Amino acid sequence: MLNKKILINLIIAFLIASSFGSFACTNLLVSKGASKDGSAMISYNADAGGFMEPLYFINAADYPVGSMLDIYEWDTGKFLGKIKQVSHTYKVIGNMNEYQVSIGETTFGGREELRDTTAIVDYGSLIYLALQRSKTAREAIQVMGDLVAEYGYYSEGESFSVADPNEVWILEMISKGKYEKGAVWAAVRIPDGYISAHANQSRIQSFDKNDKENIMCSPDVESFAIKMKYYDPKKDGQFSFQKAYAPANPSALLFCEGRVWSLFRRAAPSLNLSSDYWRAVEGAKPYPLYIKPDHNLSVQDVISLMRDHFEGTEFDMTKGFAAGPFGNPYRWKNLGWQISTDTVHHYGWERPISTQQTAFSFVAQMRSFLPREIGGVFWYGVDDTYSNVYMPLYCSITEPPKPFIGGSIAELDLTKGFWVFNLVANLAYTKYSYIIKDIKTEQSKLENKFFAFQPAVENTANELYKQDKNLAIQYLTDYSVSQSDIVFSDWYDLWKKLVVKYNDGYINNVNIDRGRNPQGVGYGDDYFKRVIEDKPGYYDLKWRKKTDKK
Repeated sequence: MLNKKILINLIIAFLIASSFGSFACTNLLVSKGASKDGSAMISYNADAGGFMEPLYFINAADYPVGSMLDIYEWDTGKFLGKIKQVSHTYKVIGNMNEYQVSIGETTFGGREELRDTTAIVDYGSLIYLALQRSKTAREAIQVMGDLVAEYGYYSEGESFSVADPNEVWILEMISKGKYEKGAVWAAVRIPDGYISAHANQSRIQSFDKNDKENIMCSPDVESFAIKMKYYDPKKDGQFSFQKAYAPANPSALLFCEGRVWSLFRRAAPSLNLSSDYWRAVEGAKPYPLYIKPDHNLSVQDVISLMRDHFEGTEFDMTKGFAAGPFGNPYRWKNLGWQISTDTVHHYGWERPISTQQTAFSFVAQMRSFLPREIGGVFWYGVDDTYSNVYMPLYCSITEPPKPFIGGSIAELDLTKGFWVFNLVANLAYTKYSYIIKDIKTEQSKLENKFFAFQPAVENTANELYKQDKNLAIQYLTDYSVSQSDIVFSDWYDLWKKLVVKYNDGYINNVNIDRGRNPQGVGYGDDYFKRVIEDKPGYYDLKWRKKTDKK
């Protein structure tokens, strides 16, 4: 039998190793009563190393009776099986459909034994099937529940943000594994005037199954937990989805709940939420599922919240030796690590909201007070949220912007927005405190223009809508595509300018003395002190005696 201490270390090592690919994606959910203009909003960062997913554009379509649909796993492309197609599907742009229904996700994993490798429907397929088949968030949740009941659920435990112009929901789902077909799930409507968040850790605790207005769930969500001995009503008290199906551990808290804390502490500083829970302090109280923000949020506010490295806190990732000489807030993976000569201690980096492995992100803006063709705006960006640009794509557009469709993670393609934004971001990582300022200037210029234009664009679209709905749709298509093309072109130009400006580690000004007097920037006092400590006396500029150390 293994020594208890060795066994514990092996478990910790496994948990940390399993975190490498699991702790990705962040969602913020905003009810219409918590927004400045009555918009419902959700955000989503799709984070995974080696991941590129071009912008989805799926036209509405009709299908003959008896049609079948091939299902491929979103993450791997593996063929999972066939399901029945419906007679009519709705148009989808990114993660929003023509009725403004929007869906995001984060994977929480949960109990490993509850994985059904024989099932047909995975979490990614669920998202896009529900978008093609639903006019409301409630309908989308029911579609997802029905699909996994009929075809099984292939993926790990998942949290979904599901929203429409009137309601915002968090849905959590996990398979029943080999024990029963299907999945157990629970969905909670975020009360009007409140916001919520999830980031790769199950967050739904107790709920009232009889509250049909605010709760949807599988009928056996509690009884299955009792059957599997995950929950004992006599000993455990009130049923908790999270405690039953995704018990927290230190790595999950460090890598996941820290992002929820950072969103909440910035949206509602008055709550003074403690960092103890995400720092895995024993006995610390979990963060609430939803909170009331100190001030109602705009789209710009949500975008700002999704750009975060714990700045302004004691955990600020731009500070300290780990940030290097140029305040780089990124920590190269893996999240969990060890010293090669130390098999006992395990360590982990903080996991911020903004991360280098973001493939794409969005803020879905859904408005009930406008015609749906105008009310739904899919604010879309690619790569790292801190250095991306969110572009307005209206949910009614008839064609997608070409630079953001197609492409491959396996081939550098300078005609694709994904690669151009990656080139800019990766250059920034080399001299971050300098280059990020150039990026933020260009980012602000473009995004501020979009928000300044939005009222006029939508007033014009409304006037056209009164004459002919199709004219309004064509106008919004032309606007969305043209602005996305401008973003791509500007970012390509920005990359070329940055390469010239920061060539060879200098800050170059080619307009002065033909560029022959570039500025050297050194490394900064803190880093120099570390260098001196590493080799005392080695770097001293002085005459040395023969007895001095070289």
